[in-house]
Amino acid sequence: MIGKVTIGKSFAGCIKYCLNDKIQEPDIEPVMKNRAEIIMFNQCYGNEKELVQQFNDVRRLNAKLSKPVLHITLSLAPGEQLSKDKLMEMSQACAKEFGFENNQYVAIEHRDTLHRHIHIVANRVGYDKRTVSDSNSYKKVGDYCRKMEQRYNLQRVQSPRRFLAKEQRSTPRLDQRKERLKEEIRQALCKSNTFEQFERQMKTYGYTIKKGRGISFTDEKKVKVKGSELNYSLQTIERLLDRKQLHQSEQSRINSPVNSNLFQMQPIRQEPATAGRNNASKMLNQLLKPEGNQEQLDPHLVKKPRQKRRRSQHL
Repeated sequence: MIGKVTIGKSFAGCIKYCLNDKIQEPDIEPVMKNRAEIIMFNQCYGNEKELVQQFNDVRRLNAKLSKPVLHITLSLAPGEQLSKDKLMEMSQACAKEFGFENNQYVAIEHRDTLHRHIHIVANRVGYDKRTVSDSNSYKKVGDYCRKMEQRYNLQRVQSPRRFLAKEQRSTPRLDQRKERLKEEIRQALCKSNTFEQFERQMKTYGYTIKKGRGISFTDEKKVKVKGSELNYSLQTIERLLDRKQLHQSEQSRINSPVNSNLFQMQPIRQEPATAGRNNASKMLNQLLKPEGNQEQLDPHLVKKPRQKRRRSQHL
């Protein structure tokens, strides 16, 4: 299960988004109707207009607080199902985890995606004028999701590395999103000779490239990954493309009619076409192999630092 926490200013905008039908381009995708269902009220009731008014009435008890909206999204993995009663239990457990179980909040289920998910809109201001803290929100929602996965036997997701215990941070992790991006970068490099071609190829895979001092890739879900995290930094990509162009120009020079005449007097062993293609593929994969972050240098070539001589002190 995945959780997301947002702190905002407007109850009207947040509640309107959660309760109304999704408006999309009719020519591209049909409008999603009846996507939202309120599964739970706490210290509040009514329709959209009534909920907004009630939440705003209570927020005035702490007029100094500029962001009273606590919006939590809880998403199950595709194919996972929980009953309405279980979703209500999850909402109550979430309220207790964050400390707003006595405040106004409403839980809403959405059906507009392949995975079931609920939205919880809570008022950070309570009837006692106290404010729910927004510190460590990401760690709280991560801990809460791990508890719900164990309680309801849901698909387990690893928390961000910085929230893990020290002994767990060194455990290698497989990020399928990054592994897929890494393979698609390699494929794009195989099909490209210039950076412009590489950029166009990555767009066909659904990525937007941002190039500055480094390079980053953003997918269709707005998830951004730096190239350096995959050992494909901007410098590495440009070096690989230059190396590929140099290799191809060298092959063209060797295969030119002028140079081929030099080898007419010597018999050449003909290799099968499949062997030639396999050799070319192996050579290309070797050329486009990502480089590590640390270069291995010959220890004999590394210049040793000079040791300073201590001056003797005369009494």
